[in-house]
Amino acid sequence: MIWGGFLVSGLYEFLAWNGGEYTPAPVLFIIFALVCIIVPYLLGSLNFAIIISHKKYKDDIRNHGSGNGGMTNMLRTYGKGTAALTLVLDMLKAVVSVVLGSVLLGICFGGYMAGFFCMLGHMFPIYYRFKGGKGVATVAAMILVLNPILFLILIFMFVVIVGGSKFISLGSVICVMFYPVLLHTLNEIQFDDLIAMGAKPGIDVIFAFLIAVMVVFMHRSNIKRLLSGTESKVSLGKKKENSDGDVNK
Repeated sequence: MIWGGFLVSGLYEFLAWNGGEYTPAPVLFIIFALVCIIVPYLLGSLNFAIIISHKKYKDDIRNHGSGNGGMTNMLRTYGKGTAALTLVLDMLKAVVSVVLGSVLLGICFGGYMAGFFCMLGHMFPIYYRFKGGKGVATVAAMILVLNPILFLILIFMFVVIVGGSKFISLGSVICVMFYPVLLHTLNEIQFDDLIAMGAKPGIDVIFAFLIAVMVVFMHRSNIKRLLSGTESKVSLGKKKENSDGDVNK
């Protein structure tokens, strides 16, 4: 399986590289690692679709449309302004998490680990009985901060796929499956520059692989509907009050 090859290659590269990013003393490393796990997870657990619908409308977004607490359902239920605010805040929590992790343990380890646990918080929020979103917007923000070039490649793919198929879930799944593959390829191209910057290439590919697995897993019901031909298509011209195709961003 192609993912397996990139995962093994990424692990090998990371273990083979002994120099690079600043490595704190063992005790500090453990403390910093716990911070990069706990704080991003708690930030990721903040579901702004639910928060905004409660605060602004005295309502629960999960009582409408697809029942998901995500940006797409906010768009269909409350309109573009509220949906845009939800998207920005969901992405902002990922940005804060990634910056925190990068400062404490470096970009390739701390940044990706913090982004990964922020995504897990979004998917399985402790504040909302571990029922959250599918992590697409959170992952997109993480990629934007950590690798803007890769973000541009993936967002172009996403727009082309969704524009041609009208399936947001299809675009999300395909792009996240290509994520570790493209990241590994860019690492190969930029390897000397990454080493010169003090980065540890390889561990980022492992986190990218884990992220891809989780996002695909969260889209398993969408994949079943795509295969059966019952997945809902995105409609920019109308609001759809009931759509199981909400990617819950």
